[in-house]
Amino acid sequence: MQNAHPTAHTGSCHCGAVRFTVEVDTSHATRCNCSVCMKIAGTSAIVKPAAFTLQSDPAALAEYVCLSGIGRRYFCPRCGVHCFARGHLEQLGGDYVSVAINTLDDVDLCDVQIAHWDGRNNNWAAGPRATPWPLTPRA
Repeated sequence: MQNAHPTAHTGSCHCGAVRFTVEVDTSHATRCNCSVCMKIAGTSAIVKPAAFTLQSDPAALAEYVCLSGIGRRYFCPRCGVHCFARGHLEQLGGDYVSVAINTLDDVDLCDVQIAHWDGRNNNWAAGPRATPWPLTPRA
Protein backbone atom coordinates (compact mmCIF):
# COMPACT_ATOMS: atom_id res chain seq x y z
CA MET A 1 0.00 0.00 0.00
CA GLN A 2 1.38 3.40 -0.97
CA ASN A 3 1.26 5.38 2.24
CA ALA A 4 4.85 6.47 2.84
CA HIS A 5 4.12 10.17 3.43
CA PRO A 6 0.38 10.56 3.88
CA THR A 7 -1.10 14.03 4.15
CA ALA A 8 -4.68 15.11 4.77
CA HIS A 9 -6.84 15.91 1.76
CA THR A 10 -10.49 16.67 1.12
CA GLY A 11 -12.32 15.31 -1.88
CA SER A 12 -15.69 15.34 -3.52
CA CYS A 13 -17.77 14.49 -6.52
CA HIS A 14 -18.42 17.22 -9.12
CA CYS A 15 -21.69 18.49 -7.62
CA GLY A 16 -20.46 18.28 -3.99
CA ALA A 17 -23.09 15.84 -2.73
CA VAL A 18 -20.37 13.31 -1.85
CA ARG A 19 -17.55 14.66 0.35
CA PHE A 20 -14.75 12.91 2.20
CA THR A 21 -11.38 13.36 3.88
CA VAL A 22 -8.43 11.04 3.52
CA GLU A 23 -4.82 10.77 4.62
CA VAL A 24 -2.92 9.54 1.59
CA ASP A 25 0.45 9.83 -0.13
CA THR A 26 -0.45 11.51 -3.42
CA SER A 27 3.04 11.31 -4.92
CA HIS A 28 2.14 7.90 -6.38
CA ALA A 29 -1.08 6.43 -7.77
CA THR A 30 -2.13 3.60 -10.06
CA ARG A 31 -4.26 3.03 -13.12
CA CYS A 32 -5.71 -0.27 -14.24
CA ASN A 33 -6.75 -1.38 -17.70
CA CYS A 34 -9.66 -3.62 -16.62
CA SER A 35 -12.97 -2.91 -18.33
CA VAL A 36 -14.41 -0.89 -15.42
CA CYS A 37 -11.31 1.21 -14.76
CA MET A 38 -10.95 1.99 -18.47
CA LYS A 39 -14.54 3.26 -18.61
CA ILE A 40 -14.23 5.52 -15.56
CA ALA A 41 -10.61 6.57 -16.24
CA GLY A 42 -9.70 5.80 -12.65
CA THR A 43 -6.45 6.94 -11.06
CA SER A 44 -6.38 5.71 -7.50
CA ALA A 45 -4.40 5.28 -4.31
CA ILE A 46 -5.02 2.58 -1.71
CA VAL A 47 -5.35 3.41 2.00
CA LYS A 48 -6.45 1.59 5.12
CA PRO A 49 -10.09 2.28 6.11
CA ALA A 50 -8.98 4.24 9.19
CA ALA A 51 -7.36 6.84 6.88
CA PHE A 52 -10.68 7.56 5.11
CA THR A 53 -13.72 9.41 6.47
CA LEU A 54 -16.92 9.89 4.52
CA GLN A 55 -18.27 13.35 5.38
CA SER A 56 -21.56 12.94 3.50
CA ASP A 57 -24.58 10.90 4.39
CA PRO A 58 -23.97 7.34 3.08
CA ALA A 59 -27.48 7.49 1.62
CA ALA A 60 -26.09 10.07 -0.87
CA LEU A 61 -24.03 7.31 -2.52
CA ALA A 62 -24.82 4.86 -5.28
CA GLU A 63 -22.89 1.58 -5.39
CA TYR A 64 -21.58 -0.64 -8.16
CA VAL A 65 -20.12 -4.11 -7.64
CA CYS A 66 -18.29 -5.55 -10.60
CA LEU A 67 -18.27 -9.22 -11.50
CA SER A 68 -15.22 -10.08 -9.40
CA GLY A 69 -17.07 -8.88 -6.29
CA ILE A 70 -13.78 -7.86 -4.65
CA GLY A 71 -14.51 -4.16 -4.48
CA ARG A 72 -17.59 -1.99 -4.17
CA ARG A 73 -17.36 1.30 -6.08
CA TYR A 74 -19.18 4.29 -4.69
CA PHE A 75 -20.31 7.18 -6.83
CA CYS A 76 -22.65 10.14 -6.82
CA PRO A 77 -26.02 9.31 -8.40
CA ARG A 78 -26.53 12.99 -9.26
CA CYS A 79 -23.34 13.83 -11.18
CA GLY A 80 -21.99 10.28 -11.74
CA VAL A 81 -18.46 10.83 -10.39
CA HIS A 82 -16.81 7.71 -8.92
CA CYS A 83 -15.10 8.83 -5.69
CA PHE A 84 -13.86 5.68 -3.96
CA ALA A 85 -14.15 1.93 -3.58
CA ARG A 86 -14.03 -0.33 -0.55
CA GLY A 87 -13.00 -3.95 -0.50
CA HIS A 88 -10.97 -6.74 1.03
CA LEU A 89 -7.99 -8.27 -0.67
CA GLU A 90 -5.25 -10.14 1.19
CA GLN A 91 -2.64 -8.96 -1.35
CA LEU A 92 -3.40 -5.39 -0.20
CA GLY A 93 -3.25 -6.26 3.49
CA GLY A 94 -6.97 -6.98 3.95
CA ASP A 95 -9.59 -4.24 4.08
CA TYR A 96 -8.86 -1.23 1.89
CA VAL A 97 -10.28 1.97 0.46
CA SER A 98 -9.27 2.94 -3.06
CA VAL A 99 -9.55 6.71 -3.43
CA ALA A 100 -9.91 8.34 -6.84
CA ILE A 101 -7.00 10.78 -6.78
CA ASN A 102 -8.69 12.98 -9.38
CA THR A 103 -11.52 13.69 -6.88
CA LEU A 104 -9.15 15.27 -4.34
CA ASP A 105 -9.60 19.04 -4.20
CA ASP A 106 -5.92 20.01 -4.02
CA VAL A 107 -4.07 17.45 -6.13
CA ASP A 108 -2.79 18.06 -9.65
CA LEU A 109 -2.37 14.77 -11.53
CA CYS A 110 0.67 16.28 -13.28
CA ASP A 111 2.47 15.93 -9.94
CA VAL A 112 1.53 12.26 -9.41
CA GLN A 113 3.74 9.38 -10.55
CA ILE A 114 1.42 6.83 -12.19
CA ALA A 115 2.01 3.06 -12.23
CA HIS A 116 -0.11 0.79 -14.44
CA TRP A 117 -1.72 -2.60 -13.65
CA ASP A 118 -2.82 -5.19 -16.23
CA GLY A 119 -6.21 -6.04 -14.76
CA ARG A 120 -7.83 -6.67 -18.14
CA ASN A 121 -5.71 -9.79 -18.60
CA ASN A 122 -5.79 -10.76 -14.90
CA ASN A 123 -2.03 -10.29 -14.96
CA TRP A 124 -1.68 -9.11 -11.36
CA ALA A 125 1.42 -11.23 -10.72
CA ALA A 126 3.38 -9.07 -13.18
CA GLY A 127 2.95 -6.09 -10.85
CA PRO A 128 2.63 -2.48 -11.89
CA ARG A 129 4.86 -0.83 -14.47
CA ALA A 130 5.60 2.72 -15.61
CA THR A 131 3.89 2.43 -19.00
CA PRO A 132 0.30 1.35 -19.73
CA TRP A 133 -0.32 -2.29 -20.56
CA PRO A 134 -1.82 -3.01 -23.98
CA LEU A 135 -5.54 -3.75 -23.96
CA THR A 136 -4.92 -7.00 -25.80
CA PRO A 137 -1.89 -9.29 -25.37
CA ARG A 138 0.74 -8.74 -28.05
CA ALA A 139 2.91 -11.42 -29.56
